[in-house]
Amino acid sequence: MTLLRAWLAGLPAYLWSGWGAVASLLLLFAAWEGASAHYGALILPDPVSTFATLARLVDSGAAWPELAVTARRALGGLALAVAAGSLLGLAAGVSMTASMMSRPLVTVLLGTPPIAWLVLAMLWFGAGDGTPVFTVFIACFPLVFIGALQGARTLDHHLKDMAHVFRLPLRMKLFDLYLPHVVSYLFPAWITALGTSWKVVVMAELLSSSDGVGAALAVSRSHLDTAATLAWIGAVVGLLLAVEYLLLEPVKREVERWREVPT
Repeated sequence: MTLLRAWLAGLPAYLWSGWGAVASLLLLFAAWEGASAHYGALILPDPVSTFATLARLVDSGAAWPELAVTARRALGGLALAVAAGSLLGLAAGVSMTASMMSRPLVTVLLGTPPIAWLVLAMLWFGAGDGTPVFTVFIACFPLVFIGALQGARTLDHHLKDMAHVFRLPLRMKLFDLYLPHVVSYLFPAWITALGTSWKVVVMAELLSSSDGVGAALAVSRSHLDTAATLAWIGAVVGLLLAVEYLLLEPVKREVERWREVPT
């Protein structure tokens, strides 16, 4: 409850500090408008037409079911990757042997293209939810695993020795020493995995599913409807940005408050 109040209290200042991000988005829209004027609406519709198409999709009720399906699959695979990657990465991080043994396996997972896992998942799971969820999991797992492993491996041994010498209680060592350091590595990995999950799930749906944003993109592509294609892409990116910057980033700032240098 205390963390929630602190998050709500710091939200206005955080939103005000995001003016740089707003400026970059405005520059992106300006470049988009210029490219649309140069290439024409058939190749690249302008932002107004794209967002008007998105508004029609929302008003008609067509957008929310597809977004809900995609979100369920993306967050389901992400949750599995976060749970397994965090636990196994921390376990590997406390053991040099486990860390050395896991390194080539993680390299293989990172080096294998998600499209290859998608083809295998289609053979294993068919056209249901299992295919996109598995593909998201296998794409996000090594990212989270590496973050957890690095967080456990880079913990300052002098701080651990100091905690042992002063006989700090286990709760204090866990929440005031170990957890803040590990979370500072885990949170960036989780945010990276979040972005990866949305990209991968849309690709998986495009090739293997009859519903979700990926399937809607396949339909708009077959109709040569560039405005609808960009509208679906904008909906996914907007939802991703909302989750990251309105939920995860303020929590990250609160958790990493210990990094601030007192003045």
